[in-house]
Amino acid sequence: MPGTSAKIKYSFIKIFTGSDLTRRRLPFMSAESSDPGPSVWLTACGHGDEVGGIVIIQELFKKIRKTGLIRGAVYAFPLMNPIGFENVTRHITLSKEDLNRSFPGDKNGSLGERIADTILTTILEKDPVLVLDLHNDWIKSIPYALIDPNPGVCCQEIYDKTRMFIKKTGFLIIRDSETLHKSLSFNLLRKKIPALTLELGESYIVNEKNIEYGVKSVWNILSYLKMTESADRPFAYPLPEIFKNKILTYTDKPFSSSSGIVRFMATPGDVVKKDQPIARVYNMFGKLRETIVALNDSIVLGHSDSSMAFPGMPVMAFGIFGRSKSTRLRIEN
Repeated sequence: MPGTSAKIKYSFIKIFTGSDLTRRRLPFMSAESSDPGPSVWLTACGHGDEVGGIVIIQELFKKIRKTGLIRGAVYAFPLMNPIGFENVTRHITLSKEDLNRSFPGDKNGSLGERIADTILTTILEKDPVLVLDLHNDWIKSIPYALIDPNPGVCCQEIYDKTRMFIKKTGFLIIRDSETLHKSLSFNLLRKKIPALTLELGESYIVNEKNIEYGVKSVWNILSYLKMTESADRPFAYPLPEIFKNKILTYTDKPFSSSSGIVRFMATPGDVVKKDQPIARVYNMFGKLRETIVALNDSIVLGHSDSSMAFPGMPVMAFGIFGRSKSTRLRIEN
């Protein structure tokens, strides 16, 4: 079909030279149509233990190679934190920095800031209409699309565009409850570039079902931008009707107030009612110490990666309407 071929390139961008004189590099992928149009960026593995996004980008480029691009270009950094990836850890192990708390970066700053500066500068050179940052969440979690809090009047138009794009992902829509001033997505919004995050299930391993969801979600966006052929039916993650096209707020409260073993009473994807018991904490002799109850009518996003509980520690995450209320729990005597 004329006008649908794509020129695909794989290359590297240098980030620094190691003590053994080997060059450390970021893999860079591009797919460009012969016809002009919008550009979309995909980024993944900013946290080295979050590997699912790498595979989503790989599979998406295989699909583009097969079907082509009608117009525009797709660019990707599939592995933004190769050092953390090699050591199976969230952080840049050499400097113990969180790359997604290092933006906008500084070419003369710390190692994390230098890598962040390279990433952000390269993205901005392509003037994208949207950046999708791919992440993974707790081991027991459902996929969802995450939008930053509104950066303010400086970026209202861009924020409105981001809200429009996030509704095309097909996922449950969650607004972060905390403004992460040094995240990639927030700094892109401040640079007048629409940006959002896809949280695609558990870290550490490749969950094939979530890979499928991620590829289909990105394809929704590309089809909406008329960069690819539309699917027969746009992807939509199965959700209760009450949550469709609604923007919920993220919360990881209530926290535990006791130490012990957590026994979960609700699973990711469950809809829970305010004051419904969601977890119990038992001490080492099996005595019930605490029953944790939901603060709001909400949907369960995920469980903590550990069943160990300590005072002030989150055990579950939720998407709620409006703001989270203060912690509610029942202490057992």
